[in-house]
Amino acid sequence: MRLRLFLSFAVIVLVAIASMLLIARQGAASEVRAFMFRGGMSGTQGLVGALEDYYARRGSWRGVEALLAESGPGRGHGMGPQGMGTMMNQHLRVADVRGYLVADSLGLGLGSQLSQAELANGIILEVDRQVIGYLLPEGGMAFSAGDESRLVGRITRAALIAGLVAGVASLLIAGLLAYQLLRPIQALTRAAEQMAQGDLSQRVQVHGGDELALLGKTFNRMATSLQHAEESRQAMTADIAHELRNPLAVQRASLEALQDGIYPLNPENLAPIQEQNVLLSRLVDDLRTLALADAGQLNLESVPTDFAALAERMVERYIPQASAQQIELIYQKPPSLLPSIDLDPLRVEQILGNLLSNALRYTPPQGRIEVVLSKGTTRVQLTVRDSGPGIPDEALPYIFERFYRADRSRSRLEGGTGLGLAIARQLAQAHGGDLTAANHPQGGAVLILTLPIRT
Repeated sequence: MRLRLFLSFAVIVLVAIASMLLIARQGAASEVRAFMFRGGMSGTQGLVGALEDYYARRGSWRGVEALLAESGPGRGHGMGPQGMGTMMNQHLRVADVRGYLVADSLGLGLGSQLSQAELANGIILEVDRQVIGYLLPEGGMAFSAGDESRLVGRITRAALIAGLVAGVASLLIAGLLAYQLLRPIQALTRAAEQMAQGDLSQRVQVHGGDELALLGKTFNRMATSLQHAEESRQAMTADIAHELRNPLAVQRASLEALQDGIYPLNPENLAPIQEQNVLLSRLVDDLRTLALADAGQLNLESVPTDFAALAERMVERYIPQASAQQIELIYQKPPSLLPSIDLDPLRVEQILGNLLSNALRYTPPQGRIEVVLSKGTTRVQLTVRDSGPGIPDEALPYIFERFYRADRSRSRLEGGTGLGLAIARQLAQAHGGDLTAANHPQGGAVLILTLPIRT
C-alpha cells in the first residue's frame, strides 16, 4: 500500500514536470522568436513597428528613406527599456518583399537585390500576416536561427534541472506523506489482526479529526461493542448454566429422596419437583423467545387491536394478586379514544404481564402501582410506576440485560429468571416501539412502553 501510494505521488510529480517542461519550451521558443527576430537583440523594435505602420498607411515603400534617416546612426530611434542592444552606429537597410533594397541609412546600393542568405538574417516585416519586406540592421547584436535553437536548448536544460530538483524534493515529501498517511492504517491493520486472533481489547490511538481519525474512532467503537458482546455471551452462558443447575439439583435431590424412601410418594412431595419443572420450562421458553428475536425470526401475528381495552384487561387480571399483597393497583384511561393498532395481542400481553409482575415484586405492602395510558401524534405510551425502592443508579444501564438482577436473591426466591424485562424490550422493539426504565423523582421505578400507531 505504501509503495502504491508513493508511486501515485511519483506519477503526479512526473506528469507535472513533463507538462511544465513542454509548456516552458514552447513558451520560451515563442518569446525568443518574438524578441530576437522582431528587433529585440538589435534594439530596433520601435523601428520595426514604425516601418510596418508606414507601409500599412502608404501601401508602398516610397519615401521610406526619410523614416530610416530619422533612425540612422547615432539617433537610437525606437530604443526602449526592453532592448538588449543599441542602434548606435548601426547600418540599417530595408528591402521589399522581392529582396530589392528600397532604403539604406548610408545611401548605398539602392535598387540592388539581396541574396536569400542576407534576407534570412533580416527581420521580417508583416502587415495583416502578409510579408511586406525586410529590415536588415548591421553593426548591432546579430542573432540567427541557430542561435535561437541553442538558446532554447539552454533554457530547456535549465528548466529540466529545475524540474528534476523539484521532482526529487517532491518525491521525498511524498514519501514522508505516504508514511504519515499509512501509519494509522497500519496500526488499524495490526489491531484488526489481533482481534481476529481473539484479542478484543485492541484499541488504536486517534489524533485529529480527519477521515482516518473517524475510521479509528469507528474501529474503537466496534471493538468496544464486540468486547461487550463477547463478555455478555460468556456471562449469559454462565448464567444459563447456573439457572439450569439450581432447579435440576432440586429435582434430583427430591427424586433421590423419593427413591430412597426418605420422602413418601405423595402429591405434597411431588409439588417441589413440579415447581422446578415449571421453572425450567419457563426458562427454556424465554431463551427461545430471545434467540428468535436476536435472529430476526420472531413472528408477530399483528391484527387491529384496541390497545386501551387490552391494557385494562391485563390490569384487572392482576388486581386480585395486588389485593392479596395489600397493594393498590390503579389504571388511568386515556382522555380520548385510541384508534385500533396493528399489534400481536399475545405478545403485548406478555410485555404487560412482565411489567406488572415486576412492579408487584418490588412494591411493598400498602404500596401503590399506577398504570397510565396516553396518546401522542404517532405513538401510544403506557407507563407503569410503582412505589417501591426504585432502581439503583448503578443498575439502570443494565436493567434490560439478560439474567441481570438488582436483587438476585429476591428474584430467584420469587421464581424470576432475570429474562422478563429483556424479553419485554425485545418484543416492544419487534413491534417498532421501545421499553425504557427510570426512577421517579418522588420515588419508585417507572417503566415506559411506547408503541407506534399503525392502523
